[in-house]
Formats: sequence, structure tokens, C-alpha cells
Amino acid sequence: MTTASADSVRSNTTDNNDSNSSTSDSSTPIVNRQRLLWLLLLSGLGAGVVIALCWGPVAISPSQVFDSLWSLLHGDAIAGSNDWVVRELRLPRVLLALLVGAGLAVAGVVTQGVFRNPLADPGLIGVASGAALAAVAVIVLSDSILFFWADLTGPLALPLAAFGGGLLVTWVMYRLGTWRGETQVAMLLLAGVAINVLTGAATGVLTYLADDQQLRSMTFWSMGSLAYGRWPEVMAMSLFILLPVLLCLRYGRALNAMLLGEQVAGHLGLDVQRCKRWLLAAAALMVGAGVAVAGIIGFIGLVVPHLLRLIIGPDHRLLLPMSALAGGLLLLVADTLARNVIAPQDLPVGLLMALIGGPLFLSMLLHQVRGRMG
Repeated sequence: MTTASADSVRSNTTDNNDSNSSTSDSSTPIVNRQRLLWLLLLSGLGAGVVIALCWGPVAISPSQVFDSLWSLLHGDAIAGSNDWVVRELRLPRVLLALLVGAGLAVAGVVTQGVFRNPLADPGLIGVASGAALAAVAVIVLSDSILFFWADLTGPLALPLAAFGGGLLVTWVMYRLGTWRGETQVAMLLLAGVAINVLTGAATGVLTYLADDQQLRSMTFWSMGSLAYGRWPEVMAMSLFILLPVLLCLRYGRALNAMLLGEQVAGHLGLDVQRCKRWLLAAAALMVGAGVAVAGIIGFIGLVVPHLLRLIIGPDHRLLLPMSALAGGLLLLVADTLARNVIAPQDLPVGLLMALIGGPLFLSMLLHQVRGRMG
């Protein structure tokens, strides 16, 4: 019996070692894939920044770009027209593209995680439209009904108004799309369509009341553009986007727990309602800030998290930071193309993103429908 027991122990040990080695072997491709994606994102960001600073109606060599950035770091005065183009036109626009893209992508991850649905994009459920409506209302009515708002908030009038509009729509969608802790996907999408229609109608009324100068500004909001990105906007967005992004990065484990269901997450010791309030407020702030400086730019919050989820899986501890990098890179590439395709004129980057994101969203929707039908 002793010999049999020893043989049994050896067999169990061998089986455990085999299972551990097989588990290690199966996890190795995933880890390698994650490392490769980190490398691609970081190298792509570096290359994208250099190309965006060099490529334009005025061609500037990489050496001139590096010299200009070096002089900026040392606080030297602007020397020459190329130095001015890099430091005052292209560099703030590049930084703004990275900030807005990162904020929209992280807001998409948060929205999809809270509602537990990969189609819950901030633009599709009306958050961006609500933020844009509030910003347009400030533009058109700041001299009449909303005269007190500009005096009260000063240069932060547009970002704060857009944040309020996005937060209000987020709360409404949360109330409509959630029933007994479960997300009603059909109700969520239909309510998003209704919210977009209502905000579009209200924007149409404001368009009718606007003068010529206000109409030009409203066209910028409706199409989305980074053409007016300057250093004051970059400084303001650093506060309104970076802080919410950092806040959301802390909730990676909480979002992972919420994927199991709100009841299960509560049993694990998570204060689900508190987490959802903080996360939705952060998402509304990022979307509102992005809309306030760049107008409506859709599909970043939908496409980026979905593609990354296919590559690295649903772990939000990786999905959140990688989405921030990928969203910034995607908007930077799109904006670089938008300002060079029909140079010297700027193609609104929101139109370009719609051309890219629309077909991808349709393919995602068809894939999900076909999966449910077997």
C-alpha cells in the first residue's frame, strides 16, 4: 500500500506539473501579445508626433522640429517662421489631439463597462450630443438668457456647460437603460436615438436664432475640428481630461468585478453605486471637455475599446491605459490626415472619423446579432 501511495503521489505531482506548464504555455502568447501592443502603441505615438509636426502645408524637417522643441524646453524666444509654426500651431494641436482622443477612448471603456455592453459608446447614447447642445446654447444665448453664465465662469464657460450637458444625458441614459441591475441594450440604443433626435432639434432651433458669427462657430461644433487648438485650450484640457483619466485608471479592478454583475460585485465588497457615480461623472467630464474644444468627434469611444478587447481581452487594468494611448494615437493620425488631405484647407476631423467608424460600427453590430442567432 505504501508503494501504491507513493506512485499515486508521483502521478498527481506529474499531472500538476503538466497542468501548470500547459497553463504557463497558454498564457505566454497573451503576455507576448500585450508586450508587443505596448511597444507598437508607444513607438506609434512617437512616430505620429514627429510626422504630425513635420507634415503640413509648410514642410519642416525633423531636425528643425527637434531644434524647435529644444529651444522651447529652454525657454528661448521664437526664431523664424518654422519655429513659430511648430511651437504655436502644430505642437498645441498635437497635444490637444492626444488629450481629446485619450479622453474619448477612456470614456468609451468606462461607459461600456458600467452598462456592460460593447455598443454603449458616449456618442451613440447621446452624451456627446448633450454636451454639444449645452455648448451651443452658451454660444448663442450668452448675450441674452445666459448672460450670467459667462460672467460667473469666465474662460471655463464652454467646458463647464458641455460637462453639465453630458452629465445630465449620462444620468438620464443610466436611469432609462438599467432595470433591476441589468442593462437593457435595446432600450439603451433606442433611448440614445431619441436623445440624439431631441438634442438635434434643439440645436436646430438655436441655429435658427444664431447670427452669422455664431453660425460659423456652431458649424465647428457639429463637424468636429482641432483647427482652433492653442496653448490655452491645451492647458485647460490638461485639467479636465487628465485628472478623470487618472481617476478611471484606479477603477480597473472595480470594472472587472462589475462585469460579473452588480450583485456579484456587491458581494465581493464593492460599493457599486458609488463606483458607477464616479465613473459616469468622469466619463461625462471627459466627453464634455472634448466636445468643448473639438466639437463632436464620434466612434473613438466605440472602436478603440472594441478592437483592443479583441486583442488583449476584457481586463480593464490593461484596457484603460491602452485605450488612452490608442485613442490619442488614432485621433492624432486622423487629424494629421484631415489637415493635409485638402491642404491648405482643413477637413473636419469629425467627418473623417465618421467615415472610418460608421462601417466598423455596422460590422460590430452585425457580428453581435449573428452571434446571438447562433
